Amino acid sequence: MTDTVLIVGAGPTGLALAIHLALHDVPVRVIDAAPAPATTSRALGLQPRGVEVLERIGALGDLPQRSQSSLNMSYNEGSRTVLRLTVGQAVADQPKQALLISQAEVEGALRQRLAELGGSVEWGTRLVAAEQDTTSVTAIVQTADRTEQRIKPQWLVGCDGAHSTVRKLAGIGFPGRKLLERLLMVDVRAPWPFDKNGSTTWMEAGHMLSVTALPNDTWRVFTEPPPDLPDQLSESEITDRVLGEFSARSGVGLDTVTEIRWASEFRIHRRLADAYRRGRILLAGDAAHIQSPTGGQGQNTGLGDAENLAWKLVLVALGRADQRLLDTYEGERRPLARNVLRATSAAVDIMLPHTPWKRLLRDKLVLPVVRLPAVQRRLWLAASQLGISYRGRPLAATSHRWMPGLRPGDRMPDLACRRLNGDRTTLHAAIRGRWVVLADKPDIAARHAQAAAAQLGAELVVALTPAKPYTHDVVLIRPDGHIGWRGRPAPDKLTAWLNQVLWNA
Repeated sequence: MTDTVLIVGAGPTGLALAIHLALHDVPVRVIDAAPAPATTSRALGLQPRGVEVLERIGALGDLPQRSQSSLNMSYNEGSRTVLRLTVGQAVADQPKQALLISQAEVEGALRQRLAELGGSVEWGTRLVAAEQDTTSVTAIVQTADRTEQRIKPQWLVGCDGAHSTVRKLAGIGFPGRKLLERLLMVDVRAPWPFDKNGSTTWMEAGHMLSVTALPNDTWRVFTEPPPDLPDQLSESEITDRVLGEFSARSGVGLDTVTEIRWASEFRIHRRLADAYRRGRILLAGDAAHIQSPTGGQGQNTGLGDAENLAWKLVLVALGRADQRLLDTYEGERRPLARNVLRATSAAVDIMLPHTPWKRLLRDKLVLPVVRLPAVQRRLWLAASQLGISYRGRPLAATSHRWMPGLRPGDRMPDLACRRLNGDRTTLHAAIRGRWVVLADKPDIAARHAQAAAAQLGAELVVALTPAKPYTHDVVLIRPDGHIGWRGRPAPDKLTAWLNQVLWNA
């Protein structure tokens, strides 16, 4: 059977996309050039938005039980704490909290869910060539034994990271700039006397060293080395450098370290792809955008890419939408990525200034403002990505200026709901890659769900009523949790909106 979609890259973005497609029996093949799954990772956590994405595809599993909450962030200059952010208090009213857990663990949960749906990853398999025409992509992949295979998927999606082969083969530019020249990083096990629900960062003369708690008495230490430090350091050289500086800054002796788990170096860039789609080739995750790890946005933005692209690709692959719908993926996600890049770059520039006047500005102006609870709340709601809206974007171009409450394009909060048979559920748990029709009366929900199913397919639509009164309007929620259409009961208007989106986007 010909695979409809070839996904290159088995990180969180590629795996989440594959799960979405597998949920609807869209044939998908996932390859990765690595010989085996990663056991170490740079990403340390899931923001609430990422948690929602995993829940909606049934991949969250026991990750909350195996995670810890990254609640407290302290910034020091010498022995003096100049800023403390208490994340748990800032977003205490949000139903989903950030999870501090290794990306490797997240990928493991995603692979398990993909396996439950009959999918798998082909490790040691790399893409070496790709050409497209109006109906398919001709791709050549090389397996672990160096055998080359010629395959013809209808769609090729690059989820293969910052050095994406897919992006290069598609001829899509990836402009940007460096944020930090280098970072050195070490993971160790040690009984250190720091807050196990957060991180501690030392900032001196624009030079940063940070230690973050991980599960099982494990800590991640990373620092920006001096510019004259030689390249191509060995793992032992990186370890000695990082831990030596850590001990000098913190006063904690290195005899407390019981295990060195990983040492690495990397560079931080800010880059954004010129396009997310070139014909039948698409990009997602780090292949489309990379940014500073500040705020933990990279992995979560990639998961959002996967969910947004997936529901559109499903409809196109099933013949229920014109392929022009895929252009709205870039129209919705690229502006968001641009804003994330700007915000994380600004955070680096503000918190790690390299000139005396910028440090003075930070200490006298920025830090006092950031200490305000209302400001902290705004910062962490932004980092959570729960405030993402697609208002004014291709699928919600009408502003609905006079409509009270949430509007088309806005994220729909999770609600306690009932199915038409009376069973209890929650809105996000019921989505599972489907569209939800929400109305306060079962008969109204059923009539509008029937209208939606005529366009989308009965298996892609579920009807719910809110457990508590929510709105007199009927709300159509997209598979990514955003409002597609909202209005007074009128199945014909819902049908007209769907027809416009699916065939004239």
